[in-house]
Amino acid sequence: MKKESSAPTMKDVAREAGVALGTVSKVVNGLPVGDSYKVRVEDAIQKLNYQVNSYAQGLKASKTYTIALLIPNTVEPFFSALAYHINTALLKRKYRMLLCSTDFDSAQEQEYVTMAQQNKVDGIIGLTYNPNLVIEENTPFVAIDRSMGANIPCVASDNFAGGQLAAEKLADFGCKHVAFLRIGSSLTNEPNKRKAGFENGCLSRGLSYEMKILNDGEPYEEFERFLVEHIHDGKLSFDGIFCVTDSLAFSVIQTLKRLNQRVPEDVQVIGFDGTRFFGNKDYVCSTIVQPLPEIAEMCVELLLRENVTAIPQLVCLPVTYAYGGTTSEKRGSQNYAEE
Repeated sequence: MKKESSAPTMKDVAREAGVALGTVSKVVNGLPVGDSYKVRVEDAIQKLNYQVNSYAQGLKASKTYTIALLIPNTVEPFFSALAYHINTALLKRKYRMLLCSTDFDSAQEQEYVTMAQQNKVDGIIGLTYNPNLVIEENTPFVAIDRSMGANIPCVASDNFAGGQLAAEKLADFGCKHVAFLRIGSSLTNEPNKRKAGFENGCLSRGLSYEMKILNDGEPYEEFERFLVEHIHDGKLSFDGIFCVTDSLAFSVIQTLKRLNQRVPEDVQVIGFDGTRFFGNKDYVCSTIVQPLPEIAEMCVELLLRENVTAIPQLVCLPVTYAYGGTTSEKRGSQNYAEE
């Protein structure tokens, strides 16, 4: 039986190129060598199909060039888009991403953090829901949307400004009596500020408003019951609705259609996140857009920053409004978010 040849080593490359082993090492690690030596080594690497063990390289340099990302899932468009942009930001810096999908499970979040630390990742970016998450002191960590302590920076959109902008837009488009609908975590986090911002916007514009707030796990039917209770003589008493996520807004719009309420003619709807159909097509509704590319860049930049004393505790990035067909502004006045 013919013995399979083993994978080529750095010594094999040196022998093929006719150079010293140290010269091969320099080329592989991007250190300067003479052009003729570099060409010979690169030709030998290609001929032998030599694969650089970047993981072993990283261990020698006390780095693995791997960052763990913890997100609830990749089903929700916001989370999947966030993972895409963080991966892009890491690739630009020649880092790899270890994706950990936690499914909102607090115990699973802790298991992933422990696993990531055991695998010697260079840091962790986490959108987490475990208020008691334990992170080793020497593991760089950047949180998204939730403050986790003085030594862990948090990156978020300006949620208060986003809520206020939603109220102002509904007022600009002629709404007089509006509703605020929310379903989400009971934990203290930055997205909770959307409610206070919306209230502030309503007060500043003289809008009357009502609120329906559910916690994660409570049935969506409570929203439908709330809307039905506000229909009199076939007409909804609200002429505008702000939903704290586009996902909720999409569901609410379907409910309004079943209740024979036209969107945007009878009631205008604004969501939050900037979700698009198929990831890059039209917005699923008129929405407050989170700047995901900028959030991703900031998370990666803070995580890899060497001067930890210069890292801020909270970074809020500006949001924008984008028309998505569920508000009544005139075509010429649409204020599109930047692509």
